[in-house]
Parts: sequence; C-alpha cells; structure tokens
Amino acid sequence: MACVISVASGKGGVGKSVVSVNLALVLARKGKQVVLTDLDVGGADVHVLVGLLNPPLTLTDFLNHRIEHLDDVAQRLPIHPNLRIIPGTGDTLATANMVYSQKMRLIRNFQNIRADVIIVDIGAGTGYHALDFFLMADHHLAVATPDPTSVLDLYKFIKLAAIRRVLSMFMGRDVMPDEVTNRDYSSVEEVLDVAGKTDQSGRASAETTLRAFQPTLILNRVSGRARVNVLQLRKLLKEYVGGDLTLLGEIPEDSAMEQAVRAYLPVVQYAPSSPAAAAMERMGETLLQLLTTPPAQAA
Repeated sequence: MACVISVASGKGGVGKSVVSVNLALVLARKGKQVVLTDLDVGGADVHVLVGLLNPPLTLTDFLNHRIEHLDDVAQRLPIHPNLRIIPGTGDTLATANMVYSQKMRLIRNFQNIRADVIIVDIGAGTGYHALDFFLMADHHLAVATPDPTSVLDLYKFIKLAAIRRVLSMFMGRDVMPDEVTNRDYSSVEEVLDVAGKTDQSGRASAETTLRAFQPTLILNRVSGRARVNVLQLRKLLKEYVGGDLTLLGEIPEDSAMEQAVRAYLPVVQYAPSSPAAAAMERMGETLLQLLTTPPAQAA
C-alpha cells in the first residue's frame, strides 16, 4: 500500500501547491512511483504547475462515477516516467461542495492507488474537507511563510486538525455519547476535559492520539529579514495542542520559483541549480528518510 503524504496550509498563497509539485518530482527522480493528487476541491491548479493545462480526466470524473476507480484517473506526466497526476475537480458547484458519502468513497479509494508514494495537495483553510484530507495521510506536511498572519493561520489549522483527529477517534467508540462528538470545541484541552468526564478511558485515549500527531513544517520564502521562531511555535503547539512539530526545511526567497511557475514547470527542473531547487532537493532527501520510518500509531 502506498504511503500518503498530505500537504496543507492555514491560508492560501503560501506556495503549498508549488511545494507539493516539486517534492513529488524529487521523490520520482529518486526511484519512487509517485502519484500527485490535487484535493483542493473548488480551486484545483496543480495540473497547471506541471504544464497539463487541459487534463483529459479529473477528479470530477471519479466523483460523478464516470470513472469508478481513482487510480484510473491518474495520468502519466512527461516530466518523469515515475510521476502520475490526479488532477483536481473541474469547475462545477457540485464537485466543489462534495457530500460526505463522496468524500468517504474518495478516501477509501486511496488504498487502491498503485504507487509507492501519494502526495496530496489540500485546499487551504480549516473546512472539514481540508482537515479530513489532511488527517487521512501517514505523514502530514504544513506549509507557511514567515508572514505573521501565515504563522497564526498555521497554528489555528494544526489546532483544529488535532481537535478533529481526537473527535474522529471518539466517533468510532460506542461508549462516547453524542454530546461529546457533536459539541463545538475551541481548544484541545476542552475536548480532553469533556472526554475525561464522560468516559474513564477517554482522556487517556485522546492524549495518546495527540502524541501520535506530529505534523512537519515547511517554511517558504524565507529571507534574512523574515524568519519564524520555530522553537517558540513548537512550544506553543506542544503546550496547547499536545502534538509536536518538526521542521522539514526552509525554502529561501528566490525569483526562480516565480519564473518556474510561469514556465509551467517545477523549479527543480526549470532551475536545478537555484537556491530554491537545492532546498527542495534537501527536503526530498529528508522526506525519503521519513518514509522508511513507520509513523506513530494512535491507540
């Protein structure tokens, strides 16, 4: 079964899709069979970044049952024989707002994709679709820039993802009443408190689930004047979310990134000697090492 890597962000415009595309190509070059999947429903653009301007098949074909198997939507890309893409949804109101049954069918079908690695580019923000697609993966990557609003939105996203992860665990427990799973929560601690009062083992199970939630951070557009205090962010997340955050790498501010986007190519192919491409290569190496280590499993 393929290892699934989700790539998300708290807000749009931070370069999340560009990161997804480049990491997918780096891993393909390192011998992995990679499927790049665009789950930014309603705002799909990953196919454009690899020069596939008019894909013959999209996720819409699967959601509308014109194609029954998700793997059949995956199309080989000319930039590397090991890389396929599942383009995102077409411009329809229905697919941009898929119903729960469609989402669950989509998530189940990821188990049948023929690949070593599936990189899933997820829409920005904290809607249920974004959170559930982010959490379905084996490894979770969060992209942010040093901009204060991006860092704040990243914190909010990871906090809500942690809450959603715990609640999803509760939904599979017969002993948890509806007032626990249907309640609106503003903090992880609130979830833990309610679970502890309702079920003797609830809080312990929730804490175990949170310890297993260890997202990885990628910082984009980093310059000498714009940096993030990663240690402080990790401290905040550990204190208020319960999970840990590791830094996969930093991508420097580099004009080659914008030029590559305009050329409809990943920067690692368009400008392989650029600082941004070098950073992508290093992150790909680190990610490859992570893939050989099984992710922590929640109890």
